[in-house]
Amino acid sequence: MLARFKASPKISFLCHPSDLGVIAEPRPAKSVLPEWFRKIAPIDLEHVGASDNGITIKRCMPFLDALATGWILPLAAEVRLEIKDGGKVVDSGWEFDRTMVSNHSPHQVTGHPALPRPPLKFHNYWTIKTPPGWSCLFVPPLNRPNGVFEAVAGIVDTDAYTAHIHFPFFPIGPDGVHIIDKGTPLVQVFPFRRADAAIASEIRAETDEEIREREKVYRSTIAGQGWYRKFARGARA
Repeated sequence: MLARFKASPKISFLCHPSDLGVIAEPRPAKSVLPEWFRKIAPIDLEHVGASDNGITIKRCMPFLDALATGWILPLAAEVRLEIKDGGKVVDSGWEFDRTMVSNHSPHQVTGHPALPRPPLKFHNYWTIKTPPGWSCLFVPPLNRPNGVFEAVAGIVDTDAYTAHIHFPFFPIGPDGVHIIDKGTPLVQVFPFRRADAAIASEIRAETDEEIREREKVYRSTIAGQGWYRKFARGARA
């Protein structure tokens, strides 16, 4: 008898047929690493100081994992944001034949620390579908600051909600006209199974054994390159 293999969970990004090949497409985060990160050498031997081994963040697996995990949902088409009066006034424009930016009512976020900068919303034309029991966490693209806008994080049950999800944001840039290119990362998407989110917790003091283990892990990490990649990451395989 042939063995039955359970299919892996899949996230789907769906668009109207007329938009396919026109609007910017979602991509795995690891395939669109920012240019500033690509330019950093893994080891910077030219600027090694007395207390510096020259290892850059390209060797920092926690940083790289945050940068490369999940999917990047991009801006569908080019948008212009004109920020005025210290960020209190924002005008938007675009040449695309669909709405790209709309206003959020400020009263909906009364007390938010970003005010008086107005809350706005980027329109997204990708429907996102996940298997039953799976949701998506949407956050500002991790370690990818753009200096012009910052999306508001949220969770959507994408197994049931199959309409377009639009993304509230605050303008954070200086006064002036800012061109946001087609394909600019809007949010980073992390699908997760809701059952996995229901984890118990405890708050207590460490045992002597746990203290020894923590100190061993730390010393092993700083003693040799690649310990985290080999042991901590390897434990997930």
